[in-house]
Amino acid sequence: MISMRSKYAIKALSYMARTRDKESFLIAEVAAAENIPKKFLEAILLTLKSQGILTSRKGPGGGYWLARSPGAITLGSIIRAFEGDLAPVPCLSETSSGTCPECSDAATCATRLAMADVQKAVSSVIDTVTLADMIERSEFERQRLSQQLDFTI
Repeated sequence: MISMRSKYAIKALSYMARTRDKESFLIAEVAAAENIPKKFLEAILLTLKSQGILTSRKGPGGGYWLARSPGAITLGSIIRAFEGDLAPVPCLSETSSGTCPECSDAATCATRLAMADVQKAVSSVIDTVTLADMIERSEFERQRLSQQLDFTI
């Protein structure tokens, strides 16, 4: 499960990617549009900036904007900015040398081998889905649902 920070980051970035008529976005504007607490969003946007997903400028005409096109920002890069390497068990983590205390042989551990497959499956999806893909899919569903006939009386 991903954290609220990741969910809010995805919402904020999606808003920026969908709103193509603006060059930069103020924190208050994004917070109001996506119903995200302003202080929480401020910290999230700073993290995204430090990861090279956003760029910012202070002063008049300033704000935040996407550092790359929506088609070049993957869901995986956003989630990993907040969650780390997404290892389902400590022995698969790339960022820590964690081991599972109950495991006597990591090379043959059935749990580790199965969880490695889970990690690969999740990564294969989140590392190929981009902000542009997410927006396109959402728009398609919105249009599909708006075309359904309603026969209720």
